[in-house]
Amino acid sequence: MNLLKFIDKLPLPRVLQPVRVKDGIKYYEVTMTEFHQSLHSSMPKTRVWGYEHTYPGPVIEVSKGERIRVKWINDLPSKHFLPIDKTVHGAGKDTPEVRTVVHLHGGITPADSDGYPDAWFTNGFKQVGPFFEQEVYEYENLQDATTLWYHDHAIGITRLNIYAGLAGYYLIRSKHEQSLNLPKDKYEIPLLLQDRTFNKDGSLYYPKKEADDPTNIYPSIVAKFMGENILVNGKVWPYLEVEPRKYRFRLINGSNARYYKIRLDSNQPFYQIGTDGGLLEEPVTIKSIILGPAERADVIIDFSSQKHNKIVLINDAKDEFPEDPKINQSNTRFIMQFRVTLPLLSNDTSTIPPKLTDINFYKEQEAIRTRHLELIAQDDQYGRRIRLLDYKTWDDPITEKPALNDIEIWSLSNPTTGGHPIHLHLVKFQILDKQLFDVEHYEKTKQIKYISERMPPAANDHGWKDVINVFHGETARIIAKFAPYTGRFVWHCHILEHEDYEMMRPFDVVIRKEQSRLKKLIYNKTWSHIFKNT
Repeated sequence: MNLLKFIDKLPLPRVLQPVRVKDGIKYYEVTMTEFHQSLHSSMPKTRVWGYEHTYPGPVIEVSKGERIRVKWINDLPSKHFLPIDKTVHGAGKDTPEVRTVVHLHGGITPADSDGYPDAWFTNGFKQVGPFFEQEVYEYENLQDATTLWYHDHAIGITRLNIYAGLAGYYLIRSKHEQSLNLPKDKYEIPLLLQDRTFNKDGSLYYPKKEADDPTNIYPSIVAKFMGENILVNGKVWPYLEVEPRKYRFRLINGSNARYYKIRLDSNQPFYQIGTDGGLLEEPVTIKSIILGPAERADVIIDFSSQKHNKIVLINDAKDEFPEDPKINQSNTRFIMQFRVTLPLLSNDTSTIPPKLTDINFYKEQEAIRTRHLELIAQDDQYGRRIRLLDYKTWDDPITEKPALNDIEIWSLSNPTTGGHPIHLHLVKFQILDKQLFDVEHYEKTKQIKYISERMPPAANDHGWKDVINVFHGETARIIAKFAPYTGRFVWHCHILEHEDYEMMRPFDVVIRKEQSRLKKLIYNKTWSHIFKNT
C-alpha cells in the first residue's frame, strides 16, 4: 500500500494503574485481546493483538526496588490469524495454535516470572506448557533506572505474536535519575519502532513461505521478515508536535528483524544518556545511532534552535546491514517527523548533566571462565537454512551452567552472512571488545583466525547492555555476573524468525557444591537456634 507520510499524530501510551495495592505491593492485571485499531488514517482498521486493548501496550512504570505482581491474562481467540509453520519446534500439530507467555525484556527477574518459552498458557489457562509454574508473575525491580519492554515469548510463535501486536513499555525510575533534572513528564516520550506490511484491505501481511523455499511445507518459516512501512507507537509514519526545547525519547527497536541507523535530517546531534541497561556514565553526543532488534537508546533532542521547522527522523540502515555504504532508498528510510510548532509554555530548565552515574566495570581477571560460542547457519532436514547457537538446538543438553554470582566472559563469533543481536535473559552485561576473524579460514578449518586487533565498544555502548550485535566476521566478547537468581533462563538471537527456529538455548544458573554446603550449614544453625530457644 502506498501510504502518505506524516499525516497522523504520534500516539502517546497511557500509564497503567494497578488493580489494587496490598501490603505495599501493587497488583496489576493485563489482558491480551484481539481488536481492530487504526494504524493509518487512510487505511481501514487493522486486526491486531494487544495488551489492555491497545497496541502497543500501556506503560508499566515502577521505582527501583519496588516489588509488583502482574497477572498476564490470555483472552485471545483459539485460532491464529498469521501463518503457523507446524514443523517448527514447539508449534507442532498437537500444540494449541494460540499460546502466550510474557517476558520482561531486560528485567532482572526470578526464573518462574521470566517468561520461559515453554511456560506458555492458553485462554483462561485451560492448557499450559511443560514449564508453566504460576499465573501471577513477580517483579522485584532491583536494577537501576532504565527502559525495558515486555513482549510475548511463546516457543515457536514469538515472531507471530509480537508481529500481531503483543509488545509494551516498562520503565524503571530511581531517585538518582530524578535528581538529574532531565526532561520529564510530557517532555519524556517512549518511541517503539516497528515495521509492518499491509494487504490492500489494511490487514497485516506476513509471508507464508520464502520465494526460494525448496520444500513442500506450507506455511513454511521465513529466514527473517522486514515490513515495508515503519510504525512508531503503533502508527505508520506519524508526526509529533513539539516545543522549541529539550525532549527525552526512550527508543525501543521492537521489529522482528530490522536494524535501524537513525539520524535527524536537520543534521543536529542526539545526546545519548542511556542504553539497554540504564544510564551511561556521561552523555555521548552522536549524529547517528544503530539499534538492532530489541536494543534501546535513551536520548535527548534539543529543538530550541529549530522553531517552526519540520525535522524527519531518518533510518539509513540497509536492512540487516546497518553499516552498508549504500543509502537506504526505500520507504523504510523514513521513521517519523517532529514539528517544532508548539509555543514554548515555560522556560526550559531541564539539563544534560556532564556526569550521569558511576558504573562498576568488570575486569577480565574477575571472570571465572570464558565460553567460546559460535553463531552458525546450516541446512535443516528439509533443505532450509537454519541458524544455531554453537551447533546446538533447543532440546540439546544444556551446556551453559554458570554458578550463582560467577562472572563469566562469553566470546561470540559470527561466520554467517548477516548480523545477530544476541540477548541474554536475567543479566545485564558489558561489552569488552570486538575483533575480526578470517571467515574463509573458519569455513575450511572451523578454527578462528583473527585478522584485527581487539576494538573497544563505541562510547554509546560503553555501559550496561542486554543485547550485543555480532556482525559477519566478528567475535564479540561480553562480561556478566550471573546473579541474583538461580534457575533456568535462555539466551538467543533477537531476530524473531531465528529465535523461533532453534537459535535459542536454555542456560542454568546453579549453586556450586561449596555454596550448597554453606547454605545447608546456615539452615541447620538457624533451626538449632530456633529449637534451643523454644
